[in-house]
Parts: sequence; C-alpha cells; structure tokens
Amino acid sequence: DALEAAAEEVARQRKQKVVRSGRECPFIDTVDRRTLDFDFEKLCSVTLVNQNCYCCLVCGKYFQGRARGSPAYTHSLDVAHSVYMNMTNGKLYCLPDDYEVVDPSLDDVVSNMRPTFTREQIRELDSRTRTSLALDGSEYLPGLVGFNNLKQTDGINVVVQSLMRVVPFRDFLLDASNYSHCKSLLLQQLGMLARKNWHAANYKSHISPHEFIQVRFNSI
Repeated sequence: DALEAAAEEVARQRKQKVVRSGRECPFIDTVDRRTLDFDFEKLCSVTLVNQNCYCCLVCGKYFQGRARGSPAYTHSLDVAHSVYMNMTNGKLYCLPDDYEVVDPSLDDVVSNMRPTFTREQIRELDSRTRTSLALDGSEYLPGLVGFNNLKQTDGINVVVQSLMRVVPFRDFLLDASNYSHCKSLLLQQLGMLARKNWHAANYKSHISPHEFIQVRFNSI
C-alpha cells in the first residue's frame, strides 16, 4: 500500500505543470548556440514527423514529443542532453524531468527561431544602418543577408531579396499580425523569411530559404 501511494504521488506530481527559472535548472549552460539552425524543416530525426516537434538545444537535432518513451525523452537519456524547445510555441523544457524553464538568457534562442518586430522597430529600419555580428565573428547588414542556393534556386533568391527591399511590402511582411489570420503557408513562410532577413541578432551571416522553397513547390 505504501508503494502504491508513493507511485500515485509521483504520477500526480508529473501531471502538474512545473516551471523553474534558469537558476534552478542546472543544465542551462549546456545550450550550444553554434549547433542551432532553424532555417530547415522541423522534422523529428527519428520518426520524420513534424508534429509536436522539439529542438535539442545542445546538439540542434529535432525530436518528437517529450512524454516518457518519446524520441526526445529517449534522446535525453541516451546522450544526457537536457534542454529542449517546442518549435510551435517556443517554450523551453528540461528532460527527462519534464519541467518548463523560463530564463531571459535564452530569449535570443527563441527570437532566432521566430523573429518578431514591433511597429516602432519597423519604422526605424531605414534610419539604422549598423552592421551586426554573427556567432562566428562575421559581420552582416540586416536586410542584406545572403541566401543559400538550394539546387538552382538563385533566381528565386534574387527575386525574394529584391522584393524585401520594397518598403511597403517589407513592412507588411515584418508585422506578422497583418497576415496572422491567413491560412496560406506560402505567405507565412515568406513572412518568416523576411523577418529572418531583417533580424539584427542572427546566429549566422546568411540564411536558408529552405522552408519557403519547399512550400512554394508543394503548392504548385
């Protein structure tokens, strides 16, 4: 009876939403920003499913779920990688203990996954021409970021880069609230590409239009 009661108490505690700060999580320092690349499709490296996907912030690989027995949970046990980010809402979790981590030091990781702009920031873009510094020390100018060539996509890259210099169109794309109600994946990915192109705190001095190109060809 005592063992059953203890097991029930553990199960009850696991069901409760636990949130800890970075000071309470001993694994925050294991996050390696150099391994992170949010430009490519978020697919679980085990199941190849893009639903309920988490990114391991230690090695940069994607895994599905975080429940006991899920690929992310198994990965955390196999290689002792503990910090994961939900690729839908940007929330951070520690596995296998399964508690949410809230820490301002990881805000840059969330903003790299999904950059956002306020209307004030958009208005100031043309008056601010300072270069930014990537993690590898290379400099880049927000708005003039190089695009990877994905098997003869240089033509599309040039057209997209040119459109992102058209101020009214650029401003529309940078404010995601303008099209948050739209179900077009093509528009959503174009907006994401624009926000990454103009983001002043990218980890790299170039970006990949992989998700936009994929959606574009799938819609044909």
